Amino acid sequence: MPRGHSEEIMVDGEAEPVIVKLGVWISSTRERREKLTADQLAAIAALGVDWA
Repeated sequence: MPRGHSEEIMVDGEAEPVIVKLGVWISSTRERREKLTADQLAAIAALGVDWA
C-alpha cells in the first residue's frame, strides 16, 4: 500500500467521515515493529498484514 493512501470511515458520534491515513500507519508500524509487544504484533497479523 502506498504511504499516501487514506480511507474515509464513519465514526460513531461524528457527523462527517473521518480520514485515516492508513498508508502512513502501516509504514510507521513496519518501521517500528521491533518495538511492538507480542499482543500488538498478533493484532496486526490478525488484520492480514504480512511483512515477510
